[in-house]
Amino acid sequence: MNVLIAPALGVIGLLAALLVFSLVMRYSDGTDQVKKIGDEIHKGAMKFMKTEYTYLLIFVAILVVLVGYFLTIQSAIAVVVGAACSSLAGFIGMYAATKANVRTATAAQEDGAAAALSVSFYGGSVMGLCVASLGLIGLGTLFYFFSADHVHALEGFGMGASAWVHLL
Repeated sequence: MNVLIAPALGVIGLLAALLVFSLVMRYSDGTDQVKKIGDEIHKGAMKFMKTEYTYLLIFVAILVVLVGYFLTIQSAIAVVVGAACSSLAGFIGMYAATKANVRTATAAQEDGAAAALSVSFYGGSVMGLCVASLGLIGLGTLFYFFSADHVHALEGFGMGASAWVHLL
């Protein structure tokens, strides 16, 4: 039962990230012109992420096949889970960052540097919370399902997460 503590804490972390994101979204996103520019930046960033993730998916698929062939199936599964957790954290982080950027600029213009710093800090916190939380969920879940004989396969999680991050 203790092995489920890590994934449970990861879920709590994701809920905290959602709470922080909701704090970011409470700030004004500015005038109609600023909103329009912010929306275009957001759409462009999301389109970029989709295109980049398509290419990264091909790389990770090749990596999974090689790890499965030369190491173990459990290691290959861990690579997939690591890459999935890393990509989800990256997507959520980019989504939050592009929403926070326009709010940071508006806060700086309307309320000064202190307000802008708060918005930008909260926006960045979403990514940090997601990385840590998804790491707990991914590794904790793998640890739960892998027997003691396959604990070494957890190294694949780091490989998958790292491969995804380093190729960005």
